[in-house]
Formats: sequence, structure tokens, C-alpha cells
Amino acid sequence: MQITCWGSRGSIPVSGKAYLKYGGDTTSLEIRTKSGDIIAVDAGTGIRRFGKRLVEENALAINFLFTHAHWDHLMGFPFFKPLYFKDAKLLMHGCPFHSQFVESILSTVMAPPNFPVKYADVKAQMTYEKDCPQEFKIGSVSVIPIPISHPNGGSGYKFIEDGKSFVFLTDNELGYRHAGGRRFNEYVEFAAGADLLIHDSEYTPDEYQTFIEWGHSVYTDVLRLAEKAKVKKLGLFHINQERTDDQMDDMVSTCRQYLDDNGLQIECVGVATDMRFEL
Repeated sequence: MQITCWGSRGSIPVSGKAYLKYGGDTTSLEIRTKSGDIIAVDAGTGIRRFGKRLVEENALAINFLFTHAHWDHLMGFPFFKPLYFKDAKLLMHGCPFHSQFVESILSTVMAPPNFPVKYADVKAQMTYEKDCPQEFKIGSVSVIPIPISHPNGGSGYKFIEDGKSFVFLTDNELGYRHAGGRRFNEYVEFAAGADLLIHDSEYTPDEYQTFIEWGHSVYTDVLRLAEKAKVKKLGLFHINQERTDDQMDDMVSTCRQYLDDNGLQIECVGVATDMRFEL
């Protein structure tokens, strides 16, 4: 399983020389499976470059999963180039909501006056799964959803292939339980032993005092989750729109120092645009 990050910024895309290392695009992940399947997770602005790469490769069969329906995770969808190729086949999985919701929210993104091209004019063959099962397969990968603790709900995911596991929990507030969300210990159990955990790490402890209930986590809570779950690698994700490269480096350094001081064999990175993980 190969995971590529095309965008890890939270809330809104940013640009400028202070954001070059970690990038400014919003959430978009690519997963390539041993069976050759391609999985797109979310459609933030990072999906624009992802789509361009797929067209260059003529790789036009894509599975789509969404974590939730907030704009920063959808705003890149109309700029996903395979949409405009008649040979493209997009399988839209029902998670985290039923299929009608996925179709309606994507069509809303492209509805006038939001976008000049109508959703009805999309050339790609789009198929919508009806449900979000407790576990399902995409080629050689098993996918297990879990509700996230976030306003309006959504899903995190565990991807398992050949005994290796990747857990993706963005927009998940560990310090406050939103409707439908799970308790901290349930997320620990879900992530237990993961080879890679990528988790929303939007705030510092001081910042969080202003933004409790906004649906995002303090990075120190995420570090505690990784410790209790005994994951092998932790990726700090959903980078705050104001967080500079230097500030993000400091956050990662603080985490690494804690892990070293406590003798924990967990690797920690800030997830940057174009970063790739092999499991």
C-alpha cells in the first residue's frame, strides 16, 4: 500500500514563502493498492494536481471516499481533470453518508453560481454505492470506517493490506465528543498497532482554548493517542491555515522530544504535500 499526500492544510488553502515546506493545498490523499486499485480520499484543492497526474498516466479508474462534507474537503472536486474524460470511471463509495447525499453535495459544489460547468455535463462515468458497510474491500485493501468527532459528522478510515494498517482520522476532535463521535479510548482501540496513523493536529494547547468544539484536535492529545495505541508512525495533519513551516517544525520537534524522553519507538512527521508513505 502506497499513500501519497496531495494536500494537508486545514480549512482554507494558503500560499506564500512561509508555507513552502508543508504546502498550502487542502485535504487530498491518494492510496495505491497491491491489486492496482486507486483510492482518492477527499477532494480538497490538492486533488487538482492529483487529477493531472492520473490523466498523464491514463489511470482513469478511481475509487472515491470522503471523510465529511465541509468545503475544504470538497472545493477541489470541480478541478479534478478525470471528471471531463468520457473514459474515466469513478466509483463513489457511500461513506460517510448515504449515496444520495454524496451525489447531492458534489452536484451542489458545481451548481450555479458556484461553478460555470454543470454537474450534469461531467463526462466521466460515475457510479454511486448505496451504503457505508462496517467493513468492505477495495481490491486487496480492507476498509473499516469509524465516525469522527466533528460538527455535522463524518468518517475516519482504517485501510488494511497484507497485515499492514493505515489509519486516517482528520477533522477529529479528541478533546470534545460531538454527536455521533466516539470516546477517546475507542479511537485508541481503532488505531491500535497501526503502522501509520495520520491525525488532525490543528491546535496547540493555548490555541485550543479559543476553539473548543470547532472539531479539531490539540497535537498533544494526538501524541497521547499515538502513545496509547502503540502506533509505529504518526503523521500530524490538517495543518492550521496560519501555521508557518517553522512553527510546524517546532511542533514536530516537540513531539519527537517527548517520544525520545519517554523511550517510545514512534516516528513522528508533519505531513507535507507530496509526502509518500510505503506500507
